[in-house]
Amino acid sequence: MRETKKWLTQAEEDLKAAKDSLKSGHYNWACFQAQQSAEKTLKFFLYSKGYTSIITHSSKELVRECKKIEKGFSEVESYARHLDMFYIPTRYPDGLAGELAPAEFYEMEDAKQCIHYAELILESMKKFSKK
Repeated sequence: MRETKKWLTQAEEDLKAAKDSLKSGHYNWACFQAQQSAEKTLKFFLYSKGYTSIITHSSKELVRECKKIEKGFSEVESYARHLDMFYIPTRYPDGLAGELAPAEFYEMEDAKQCIHYAELILESMKKFSKK
């Protein structure tokens, strides 16, 4: 169970880091860290339900897997899909069209939205884990 708990601990730490990045104006990193928080939150849920291997980094795919156990995860599927769009382009200069680097492209509103979605996914997972 300790191995499983590490996923939740890291998900919560990634969310804190996203909030710190938002405060410091590193919006691309805030978006990526929020995506990481959601991904690790969902992996925690699956590992806590007996999964032993999870390959994907897609939060939407993870939600689909979570829905096999708890249908209530449907309410966060669109948030997971949104966060998936921040996995690669927030970090790589060739992940975006145009001349702007990720550090120049992403804005405060992007970061706030990603953090909000990660928080909602974390809250949902905690609610469903108590069942």
